[in-house]
Amino acid sequence: MIFNSVAAGIIVAHWLGAKGVGELAVINVAVTTIVQLGSFGLPSSNTYFIAQDRSHFRAATINSLLFATVIGSVLALVLSGFARFRPAWFGFVAPELIRIASVQIPFLLLTLIGLNILLALGKLREFNLLDLASQSFVLINALLTLVVLGLDLDALVKLNTITAVLVSLVVVVLLIAGGKKLVDSKWRANAALLRRMITYGLKFHISVLAGAIIFRADLLVVNHFRGPTEAGVYSVATQFGLLLMLLPSVIATLLFPRVTAEQDAHGETTWLVTKHTALIMLVCCLAAVPMSFLLPLVYGQAFSDATTLLLILLPGVYLIGLESVLVQHFNALGLPRTIPVYWLVTLVVNLVLVFALVPQFGAYGAAIASTVSYALIFGLVAFYFLATTRRAVMATARGSLRG
Repeated sequence: MIFNSVAAGIIVAHWLGAKGVGELAVINVAVTTIVQLGSFGLPSSNTYFIAQDRSHFRAATINSLLFATVIGSVLALVLSGFARFRPAWFGFVAPELIRIASVQIPFLLLTLIGLNILLALGKLREFNLLDLASQSFVLINALLTLVVLGLDLDALVKLNTITAVLVSLVVVVLLIAGGKKLVDSKWRANAALLRRMITYGLKFHISVLAGAIIFRADLLVVNHFRGPTEAGVYSVATQFGLLLMLLPSVIATLLFPRVTAEQDAHGETTWLVTKHTALIMLVCCLAAVPMSFLLPLVYGQAFSDATTLLLILLPGVYLIGLESVLVQHFNALGLPRTIPVYWLVTLVVNLVLVFALVPQFGAYGAAIASTVSYALIFGLVAFYFLATTRRAVMATARGSLRG
């Protein structure tokens, strides 16, 4: 997955330049942010309810598929409408490209929700293969359209849209085929269960949506104030930051169903996993320092500022990686309201910093705002975890000393 993402970015950088990288990044950020907006926390909600009781599988799956299709289609029309009537919001990106990419939204939403259902069922092989396939198309599409056929950004966006549709259809087929052997309940929607799922999911959704805006929306602000070229350079730095977050994200994803099943109020499993993640992330982030100086050599001299931008992001990337694991303790216990409140506070701070710094300092201001925001949410979640599970943490520490 990391290779596919990096290789595709390098191809786009060399064939379309920093401006093309920026335009593609703006399109992808706009679409993925809308997908997160429309998920209403159902990806995590499915994992939570199905991991607790597999008899919910068929009803939860039908609920989710219908919801993703309807809400995703509405949001696709909304984004397409904004591109047509408010093209200035997307800077120099062609509105037609935004409208083409918006077709992906319901299908990406189906894929996002469907993959989390497979995870809840313990189908890790299918989960990983489909996730890998979707990432592989990022590279394959770039190679085919830009290198082999010599086409432009328009063709790449169209091919990305087609593959997003195909992947989602495969996910749906696997869910239906897998459900035939799982339980004997009927394939029908359950409005009462959907309400429970959305009630849980909305609490989770606040955190997810706030995180999506903090992680990605600053790129849109850089594009608006500084143009697609600087946005393209910043997107390379943030891409590597997100790749470093991939490992703790995978750890958190695998941890969530386990701690949900355990329902351990003391958080011992989460604490142990977070300790190991801290060491692994430290090694990864330290290794990223010398690697950052290679970015201009790999992507081209137009991306020379990406080195400094990545170095600014690294401390925050380290801390937000730990937060993504640590917060699974609260997600598994039904997500207390304190966590969404922390994310809302962090989002407000992030937006204030982004709009204060980006007009004057450009991408550097966005990187500083991101690192401060990542550190803030980690500090808040870590404080809350220690305050609520201090006994378990101290017991684990004493056990480690004895060992």
